Amino acid sequence: MSLIIDITNHSAAYGARLLAEAGHEVIRVEPRTGDMLRRLGAHVADHLDLEHGPYHMFLNMGKKSLTLELTLPEGREVFLKLIETADALIANAPLPIEEKLLRQRNSHLVLTLLEDELPEICAYARSGLMSITGQPSQRPVLAGGHVTYAITGLYVAIAAAAAINAQHSTGQGEVVRVSAQQSLESLMEQALVAYTSSGAITRRRGLRGQITSVSGALECADGYWMVSVPPNPQAWTKIKEWVGDPALTNDSSLDDDVGRDRKRDFILDRLEVWSKQWSKEYLVTGAQSRRIAASPITTPAELLQDPQLLERGFLTAVEDPHLRGIAVPGGAISTARAIVLKRAPSLGEHNEEILSQLGYSNLEQQALMENGVL
Repeated sequence: MSLIIDITNHSAAYGARLLAEAGHEVIRVEPRTGDMLRRLGAHVADHLDLEHGPYHMFLNMGKKSLTLELTLPEGREVFLKLIETADALIANAPLPIEEKLLRQRNSHLVLTLLEDELPEICAYARSGLMSITGQPSQRPVLAGGHVTYAITGLYVAIAAAAAINAQHSTGQGEVVRVSAQQSLESLMEQALVAYTSSGAITRRRGLRGQITSVSGALECADGYWMVSVPPNPQAWTKIKEWVGDPALTNDSSLDDDVGRDRKRDFILDRLEVWSKQWSKEYLVTGAQSRRIAASPITTPAELLQDPQLLERGFLTAVEDPHLRGIAVPGGAISTARAIVLKRAPSLGEHNEEILSQLGYSNLEQQALMENGVL
């Protein structure tokens, strides 16, 4: 496996975490006072804690921490010595050290640069995704969670992994530039293809599906569920017989998908009247037994008890003396390879280990600390 240096912000830090899940050794280089990930909240009792910030605890799991002031000549020299031993560097543009200096120390280095990272809400709006998210008659809305950061991080991890693979074959290091904006805009493929091929404008559908006519999030007795009826007569017959609503069973205009598409909102309104009587479990189990795609709309609290995730080891318990036990989600890589990441490192936890490997004596390390480099 490869040694990867991580000097990134939010999105690319997730990409580096995914590479740690794949089994690579990842060293995160940060200032003596800690980087921005350690400061992102919410913190327990609103008290800034550099060791237990939620983003740090998640994004830096499995990494090592080296504190280094790259603004100082001595710090840059230590960093360049580290680069000599590395296979790859993941960073946000612009680099804190000129690329030519990195190449002088390591001509085989894989360099993955994340460019043009905007604030998350601005990136989501600029990408076009926000224009198709929300209720039809209301303002566009943001997607829940950090979708934009996660998608960009995936592209960073894929780009770095592909370049490292090529390096192993050719012995040459590549520079791979990842556009954060284009990472998000790639998710607009359906809307772009629809418009360029036929002039059709993809509009906001809110809780209701864009493509399959009978699909959407519907209210039920204990929350919401999602259903998607395949566009074929057999599936439509199964669900209308299950629901037993005369308004659906007696309407011959709904016998084909074109007719159902014209009346999709009417159908979903009738289905929701019926589904309000039943629990998520009843509805999802009943739909799936009829070979109709359905899913509960799961809350974070429900995810923690999801038997599928628990069985596959997706949730990692992190024990910390200062916090109650917390559950941290993994990625698909860790569940496939059965790699359990260690907790996120404390600030500078691996300074001595890394510097000793680079050949710095105890006295030299002490001098670096006294000079404000570490």
